[in-house]
Amino acid sequence: MAPQVPLPGAAKYSGALDGADAKVDLKNFDPVLYSQHLYESAPLRLTFRAQTRKQAEAWQKKLHAKLIELLGPLPVSSPMLNAQTLEVREFPGYRREKVMFESSPGLNVLAYLLTPASAKPPYATVVCVPGHGRGVDDIIGVDDQGRDRTDKDGYQHDFAIQAAEHGLAAVAIEPIAFGCRRDARTSKKGLKVSACQPVAGAALLLGQTMIGWRVHDVMRTIDWIETRKELDAKRVGCMGISGGGTCTLFSTALEPRIRAAMVSGYLNTFRDSVFSLSHCIDNYIPGVLQWAEMYDIAGLIAPRPLFAESGERDDIFPIAASRASFGRVKKIYEVFGATDMTAQETFDDAHSFHGVAGLPFLKKHLAG
Repeated sequence: MAPQVPLPGAAKYSGALDGADAKVDLKNFDPVLYSQHLYESAPLRLTFRAQTRKQAEAWQKKLHAKLIELLGPLPVSSPMLNAQTLEVREFPGYRREKVMFESSPGLNVLAYLLTPASAKPPYATVVCVPGHGRGVDDIIGVDDQGRDRTDKDGYQHDFAIQAAEHGLAAVAIEPIAFGCRRDARTSKKGLKVSACQPVAGAALLLGQTMIGWRVHDVMRTIDWIETRKELDAKRVGCMGISGGGTCTLFSTALEPRIRAAMVSGYLNTFRDSVFSLSHCIDNYIPGVLQWAEMYDIAGLIAPRPLFAESGERDDIFPIAASRASFGRVKKIYEVFGATDMTAQETFDDAHSFHGVAGLPFLKKHLAG
């Protein structure tokens, strides 16, 4: 039998239910709608309900413990950092040192320390975590040929350099599964291909999570900061965009040594972002919606300073949910009597780092 040829002007075939509109309810074939329906009955047993600061502090302790449980056992820290300097270079306005140290036995972290010429040591220091892309190169001024650049290209706009330009020391770290921290097979596919799969999948199979692994790296980075006399370990902040914003939010929620945080392009709701839209596997925490939403996790940071920014045309972290989520966070800060310790900026752009109000916020709250 000859293959059927569509008639001119005929609608393009879209699937097995073409023409069945009158016989079936198409919505009942949509798994995202089904998931969103289930979300409406998600327990959120530890969502914020406190009315007083004492109640809020008790809530934080319970959710903090539950979050550690949900992330799975954090990696074991190496007994020694075994830190090593690989390179030192001078740039207009800052000095850049490439270093490595051990996070866990058999697992190294690559980092760049940028110290500003406009300030004097000991420097207030910010741990800088990039989002999806080429890794740390995207935030320290290195192009895809390994050359220096000055145009702050890409959606991350070399924000570690921007931190140094604001008089802060920046420790920019290579996240697990990006850049030089990828397996050989993934590395052959090019600089922009991450190893989040299979690494995040491996973590889940082990009863752990990629978020937990990355949080542990931030904790070990602060351990390293404490060994450097020119860095003020009592004035440490954390900042990141997208997946780096994820890491920043969870790290600050769990690590009390982080004094202030700037979360770019992430604060939203699980429902409207990673629950309903296609995202990398490294965003997922098994069972988290049994206990809390993203704004509850952010509430663990209170009353420490927290700044959130979002692009109004961000199509993976929708702006309406970002605004609503921040509204919930602000109510938590109100109960702590610390509304001046949190702020949000939205701006006319897509998913990108902005920093116009966020970097001055960080500088202010890490000043003394």
